[in-house]
Amino acid sequence: MRPLHYAAWQGKAESVLMLLRSGASVNAASMDGHIPLHLAAQYGHYEVSEMLLQHQSNPCLVNRAKKTPLDLACEFGRAKVVQLLLSSNMVVALLEDERKEPMDSAYTTPLHLAARNGHKDVIRLLLKAGIDINKTSKSGTALHEASLYGKTEVVRLLLDAGVDVNIRNTYNQTALDIVNQFTASHASKDIKQLLRDPRIITQMFLLEKVAPGGSLMPLFIRGFESLKQNWKEDLSPGGEANPG
Repeated sequence: MRPLHYAAWQGKAESVLMLLRSGASVNAASMDGHIPLHLAAQYGHYEVSEMLLQHQSNPCLVNRAKKTPLDLACEFGRAKVVQLLLSSNMVVALLEDERKEPMDSAYTTPLHLAARNGHKDVIRLLLKAGIDINKTSKSGTALHEASLYGKTEVVRLLLDAGVDVNIRNTYNQTALDIVNQFTASHASKDIKQLLRDPRIITQMFLLEKVAPGGSLMPLFIRGFESLKQNWKEDLSPGGEANPG
C-alpha cells in the first residue's frame, strides 16, 4: 500500500495534504484496484474524501471488484461521504454506471448495495439525486436485494418510492419469489405482507397515468391478477393460508 493510500485509509488529513503537495498521484491504484478515494469513502473519512476530490481524484474509477468510491460509501453506510460524492460534477456518470456492464456477474449499483445493507439514509440521498430505482442487475432490483437480506424498512421505503414489484431478475424471480424461496425469518413474514399489500396496485396508477390503450383498467387488472396469484400460491388445499 502506498503512503497516500495508507493515509487515506486512516483518515489522516494532514498527511494526505502533505503527500498531495509533494506530488503523490491522487488516482494511483493499489494491487486490488483501490485509489485513495476508495479507502477514504469506505471508511467514512469526509475531510480526506473532500481533499482528494479537490485534487482531481476521479470518483468514477472502479476497483477490481468493479466498485466505485460511491459504491463503497453506500455499502458501508457513509452518508456524509455519499452526499459529498453526489455533489460532485460527475454525479450523472456515477449514477448511470457508465464504466460497468449490467450483465457482468459482479455488476451492482450504489442503490443495490445500500438496500442490501439496510442503509435507509443513504437510499434517500440516492433517490433524491435521481438514481433509477428500477435499475436491474442479474440478481434483480434493489427491492430484490432488500427482500433477500431481510431489510423490512428498506422494502417499505422502496415501495413508498414507487419501485416496480413485478420486475423479474435473470432467474425469472420477483422480489416476492425470492422471499418465498430463500428466507424464513420473522422479517421475511413482514416483507411478504408488504409485497402482497393491495395498495401496491395504486403504485401502478402513480407510475403510469394511462395505459397504452388509453384506459387505466388494464393496469388494474394486471396488478390484481399478480396479487391474486401470490395469494393463491400460499393457500393450502383446505383453503387456509399456510403459516409463515
